[in-house]
Amino acid sequence: MFHECRHGDLSITTDASRLDLDVIHGFLSRSYWAAGIPREVMARAIRHSICFGAFDGERQVGFARVISDVATFAYVSDVFVVESSRGRGVGKQLMAAIMSHPDLQGLRRWTLFTRDAHGLYREYGFGEARFPDRLMEILGDPSRAAPAPQRGGPAA
Repeated sequence: MFHECRHGDLSITTDASRLDLDVIHGFLSRSYWAAGIPREVMARAIRHSICFGAFDGERQVGFARVISDVATFAYVSDVFVVESSRGRGVGKQLMAAIMSHPDLQGLRRWTLFTRDAHGLYREYGFGEARFPDRLMEILGDPSRAAPAPQRGGPAA
């Protein structure tokens, strides 16, 4: 089941059948955070996320996705508004739709990364990480990392 809200000519929907992969991939593959992302990787990410499309009539003008177990956490990712639609509140409408989505209520933790939209996200309750020293990440292919030592078994 999908959710939809309207604000004048703008509609925000989680109906994945309306998403325009050409628009999404076209924008994200040139973004600072997902530059060069292959189309098939983006398609797989969309299939396994709660996605929000912003539409002006039938034309997609924005996108965001949420990765969540819908019980304890949500990670907001890939939020964008196409250049021609910026300054019209589309980003705010996307965030309002995300934060009010019925499946994403009562979660313990929300996270996101941004280089340039701190002000927008602060309006929805986001702030600096309380415990940045607890955050760890792997950038790139984790199979290239050294294998973890085995416990309790004989040495190889």
